[in-house]
Amino acid sequence: MSIRIPSVAGQFYERAEKELKSQIERCFLNKIGVGKLPEVNSAGERKILGLISPHAGYVYSGPVASHGFYQLAQDGAPANVIILGPNHQGIGKSVAISQADSWQTPLGNVIINRVLGNKIATGYDSISLDEKSHIYEHSIEVQVPFLQYLYKDKFKIVPICMMDQSLETATGVGKAIARAIADEDVIIIASTDFTHYESHETAKRKDKLALDCILKLDAAGLPGIIEEYEISMCGPGPVIVLLTVAKELGAKEIALLKYASSGDVSGDYTAVVGYASVVVKKNQT
Repeated sequence: MSIRIPSVAGQFYERAEKELKSQIERCFLNKIGVGKLPEVNSAGERKILGLISPHAGYVYSGPVASHGFYQLAQDGAPANVIILGPNHQGIGKSVAISQADSWQTPLGNVIINRVLGNKIATGYDSISLDEKSHIYEHSIEVQVPFLQYLYKDKFKIVPICMMDQSLETATGVGKAIARAIADEDVIIIASTDFTHYESHETAKRKDKLALDCILKLDAAGLPGIIEEYEISMCGPGPVIVLLTVAKELGAKEIALLKYASSGDVSGDYTAVVGYASVVVKKNQT
């Protein structure tokens, strides 16, 4: 059995199980977080299609991320989670679905839904089945312990790493996912941080422009906004994928749950990274 071992345990989050659970709970209870611990609603109506979630070290972005995962807990337990993240390392294929059997974190192993992954891959030529892209990448990995904290081992994942984040490719990936999940119990997590290493006020202003576009579900308009205002958002591709799936499936409800920057944690507002938690809900017919 092929197991992908964690790349950033002990760096982005705690290495030991007990300490990691405590760290995740502190994220929820933080002043920037939800302020209370989540309880999974077994009768949840599964209205959530997906989240936009940050991927920095938990001490910085975890409290913002907690807002999305708290909503997931209230919404019930999904069978599958497709997690899309940017490729920061520059290795592997342009769009890569993990081919491991499972991913390991300090909270245990999560099974990869390879059947669903293969189904998505056959839907668009730019998608490859490739493990090399995932070996060192953190953007997808940091989402998994939050999910394990909520659902233990009662879900499967499909990790998709994107080096090519162009509008054309992201739209193609989104359409392939929309076709593949028509009869599946799935949520989608688009992993991204927003502005990098500018002042808090500059980051907040720029990120609002990107978020305003996202909150209009305007996938096609996002690359232009990012280019025009030089927004150093690292995961536009995963976000465009989620917005494309929303469009294909008729989802129209989207909300910003929380925005903050690393400066809100560190107290240093001179050079921050912006983080946002956004929820997209399914069209209720």
